[in-house]
Amino acid sequence: MRLELGKIFIKDVQFGEKTEVKDGVLFVNKEEMLKEIGGDEHIKSIDIELAHPGESIRITPVKDVIEPRVKVEGNGGVFPGIISKVDTVGEGRTHALKGVAVVTTGKIVGFQEGIVDMTGEGAKYTPFSKLNNVVVIAEPVDGLRQHDHEKAVRMIGFKAATYLGKVAKDLTPDEVSVYETKPIFEQAAEYPELPKVGYVYMLQTQGLLHDTYVYGVDAKQIVPTILYPTEVLDTAIVSGNCVSACDKNPSYVHMNNGVIEELYAQHGKEINFMGVIITNENVYLADKERSSNWTSKLCKYLGLDAVIVSQEGFGNPDTDLIMNCKKIEMQGVKTVIVTDEYAGRDGASQSLADADVRANAVVTGGNANQVVVLPKLDKVIGHLEVVDVIAGGAAGSLREDGTIEVEIQAITGATNETGFGYLTAKGY
Repeated sequence: MRLELGKIFIKDVQFGEKTEVKDGVLFVNKEEMLKEIGGDEHIKSIDIELAHPGESIRITPVKDVIEPRVKVEGNGGVFPGIISKVDTVGEGRTHALKGVAVVTTGKIVGFQEGIVDMTGEGAKYTPFSKLNNVVVIAEPVDGLRQHDHEKAVRMIGFKAATYLGKVAKDLTPDEVSVYETKPIFEQAAEYPELPKVGYVYMLQTQGLLHDTYVYGVDAKQIVPTILYPTEVLDTAIVSGNCVSACDKNPSYVHMNNGVIEELYAQHGKEINFMGVIITNENVYLADKERSSNWTSKLCKYLGLDAVIVSQEGFGNPDTDLIMNCKKIEMQGVKTVIVTDEYAGRDGASQSLADADVRANAVVTGGNANQVVVLPKLDKVIGHLEVVDVIAGGAAGSLREDGTIEVEIQAITGATNETGFGYLTAKGY
């Protein structure tokens, strides 16, 4: 598949009479957008605010972050199986508004949601502080069940990103990136002298508001399977989870997967990038065994020399990570695992809940237990009181002077395993 990603760089976002892009500025008709994304019976009110880099603004609790996109040529549409019909994506041309994102917030859904600070100490740890954010505040009706609340906010976020993305359809991109992966035998033959490298993409699927969707299907329901990397970059995978903010891949990160982008950058130079194997992270041992068995089998079946394995989440999924690593290595395929650590506030505790001697090539996203103090900011979008209950916070995290003491796991994207700080570790 060959995907052209047309990038329209946005330097500012403002409210205006018409939703459009002019001279690198995205203007948003607030009333029209509210009408477009509203109507869900589970939501009693929706509002939209703007947050720009450097402003004294804190957004919390952050549910999801989504990049506005539109399909221009080729099969399918954005967010297939959710917004568009279930067609296979990953080819043709898609336009993206770069430098801007939809951020969803409102009353907390589950305690594992996060913070995005647009300035100060917290801004250093989140890539989303660098974006011009269109923040959608969706407040649920009283007594709404958590799963219905999560779904309602999730759908509003995708509708908002789709609404904004449409303005890019007829624009001339500032830059076009081309990604291509050929059918397996053609791809293997193209660079016979280079090591064949794949990517095992572990998706958070533990339930209890820890869910990821592939073409609209809850990934708990799948067995490991093969995707073209371009499908991932073309909105086939999106977030629906409230796992700890630094551990979850918001939809934005799935759409801009740093591991895939780096592997494409090395394709034809140092490696032959063969494709993506998606797998899930289940709760029960039998499911973990099944998925890791299938994952290792697919690595062998594809004739891979090495794989990158990335993890989403922590604790229980550490077992899935090590199972995948161990079984893939036992198939004769070398692994590099990408994870973060929970090493305690002093950094002296065991970093992962599981380990194996075969896990000997590791890229770390950092220690999620590291403590930071966030300054008091002038404006809060959302609900500030949740910082005492979200993962990474504790009773008293919100101090009397307005500063906040939290672990960096409370910051959205802080140690994200497939985000923007990815470094290649060569294990082949």
